[in-house]
Amino acid sequence: MALARVVSFEEVSKAHMDKMSQEMGEGAPPEGVPAKEFIALYDPETEKSLAIVFFDTEDDYRRGDEALSAMPAGDTPGRRTSVSKYDVAVRMST
Repeated sequence: MALARVVSFEEVSKAHMDKMSQEMGEGAPPEGVPAKEFIALYDPETEKSLAIVFFDTEDDYRRGDEALSAMPAGDTPGRRTSVSKYDVAVRMST
């Protein structure tokens, strides 16, 4: 079963989200993060963001979580307020 790492942020500027979008569109996940998919949600009115990173296995999740947790605070889009782990129960795209 796939797993998702869901991280919430506050104090996220639109400029930072634009920069992150450009950087993520140009490359692969950060080194050491065996992610299969990444989704970022952003509310510009409240300057809040959710980052959802999908992993295929528990081992991939563990390695990715360690690498992402070790990232310098300046590499994140804002002030991290929570990190949660979820089983991906349903996943659909059209």
